[in-house]
Amino acid sequence: MIKHSVRYFNSKPVRAIWDSEESSWWYSATDLIDILVEPNSPKRYWNNVKVRNPELSPFCGQQKLLANDNKQYLSEVINENGIKLLINIIPSKYKKQVLDWINGSMDPIDEQSKRKAYQLYKTNLINDDEIGKTVSLQKIHAYLFEGLYEFAGKIRTRTISKGGFVFANGDYLPQTLSQIDRMPQSTFDEIVEKYVEMNIAHPFMEGNGRATRIWLDLIFIKELKKCIDWSSIDKKDYFDAMMVSPNDDTKIKEVLKSALTDDIDNRELFLKGIDTSYYYEEVE
Repeated sequence: MIKHSVRYFNSKPVRAIWDSEESSWWYSATDLIDILVEPNSPKRYWNNVKVRNPELSPFCGQQKLLANDNKQYLSEVINENGIKLLINIIPSKYKKQVLDWINGSMDPIDEQSKRKAYQLYKTNLINDDEIGKTVSLQKIHAYLFEGLYEFAGKIRTRTISKGGFVFANGDYLPQTLSQIDRMPQSTFDEIVEKYVEMNIAHPFMEGNGRATRIWLDLIFIKELKKCIDWSSIDKKDYFDAMMVSPNDDTKIKEVLKSALTDDIDNRELFLKGIDTSYYYEEVE
């Protein structure tokens, strides 16, 4: 079985392919060179490195990778052991970051959850009549965090706060969520207003933002045949707009509308959006 994938490092795509016979992921060598060194010609740089360092050969090969035209071309690839050797050979300011990225140890919970989020693309997890309801958000949250948080998919009973803002009272949260379920969602403004209310409700102890942004995109896709290109929204702009949204949702509507796209079948857009969504939650 061959499985194609696209992973992102600092918003740059890295094409990958899974070979079940070898039980190994193979990554595009030129994509990796591009994120490690950022040369003018990643292909030429890779060829020079490979010639000068024959010890890389056992960890390299050729596989058909997807290109921008959605066709497969025979390409130079390198496995994870080869990447670990490569980052000790070439100069790069991203050595530790790339190693952590490959090992999935930048943040164990976030990295494991992100892998699950990648798999959400085109699944049948949510029934059409559940989109925009709390039950669909619970399904998304459970899918992302099952086995990582004991409260995955479970509505909180405690009252919580963040940055001085107190979210919906845990004692009355079921009633609040029921009211949100009944909110209309047929126009852009209605959908964003519903999203803002769900953010205020903050139904889970942790992981609300990541789950709710996916929930929002599902509503947009169902009702408007559009979604958000999250990678085009600056992190500070997003959080500044969300901070004031309980009292004034004008800014968040402007931010989201500027990133609205009808490219709803673009898998790379979805994956990049997941990367951006998880980046929003990183502590700086």
